[in-house]
Amino acid sequence: MLTRCCFTLLTTLSLTALALGEYSLGPLSQITPGVPQGKVLPMPVHESKIFPGTKRDWWLYVPAQYSADKPANLMVFQDGHDYVGIKGAWRVPVVFDNLIASGEMAPTIAIFINPGHLGDTKPASAWKNNNRGKEYNSLGDTYARFLLEEIIPQVQKDYRLTDDPEGWALAGASSGAICAFTVAWERPDRFRKVFSTIGSFVNLAGGHVYPSLIRLTDRKPLRIYLQDGSHDLDNPYGNWPLANQQMAKALEFMHYDYTFTFGDGAHNSNHGGSVFPEAMKWLWRK
Repeated sequence: MLTRCCFTLLTTLSLTALALGEYSLGPLSQITPGVPQGKVLPMPVHESKIFPGTKRDWWLYVPAQYSADKPANLMVFQDGHDYVGIKGAWRVPVVFDNLIASGEMAPTIAIFINPGHLGDTKPASAWKNNNRGKEYNSLGDTYARFLLEEIIPQVQKDYRLTDDPEGWALAGASSGAICAFTVAWERPDRFRKVFSTIGSFVNLAGGHVYPSLIRLTDRKPLRIYLQDGSHDLDNPYGNWPLANQQMAKALEFMHYDYTFTFGDGAHNSNHGGSVFPEAMKWLWRK
């Protein structure tokens, strides 16, 4: 397997141009006149059997170029509420519109899915969904089974998805990032690409073992983009910048196809959102 890795640090010049932790969105994160726009579809509230008693909101992005004659790629975003809009840090539909139109991404359907909440009353903030920690921070294949058995089959009822695992990707930030990595780690036969920002590879539920597991396990056919910042969290569960650097070094040691972008940001999506378009180019490169 051809592998490629790199460790990207912000240069002194770029840091002088930006205040600490400040990052800006580039033209690929802006709506471009003449670029076909995909559609974002709110999906019916999902009631899970794998996570009993939980309900969750989710959305679907379908690119304008989608055709039933050619199966689409797939990317699943955890904490979907944060990615689905066309304002804010991520603007995934806008970025996908631009990259698909330019040919730098194949037509890709995106699932934006929230963690579950218990009961009929949704928390005031989706970040406070009371099953988030259990679903996202736990190791093992439970969340992978949830996606593969409950969510993705609903999409496949109406849209054709590629059977090639190289065309299936996952994304998330913080606990959503370790969740994305766990799914690919458990099921590389289905998912081969991971976009992780400010990943919680610390001891919230045992995720601090990943650097050792990576070093002790035969290399899996994964492509992984990591981002973090020097002002990320440091608390009793661990040090996020150190944990992400340990992840990067383990991936390098095992000759994974990975890249690590390390800046000076905090535990937010400012830096991740600014690099998102270029990260998608790197992740989906042929």
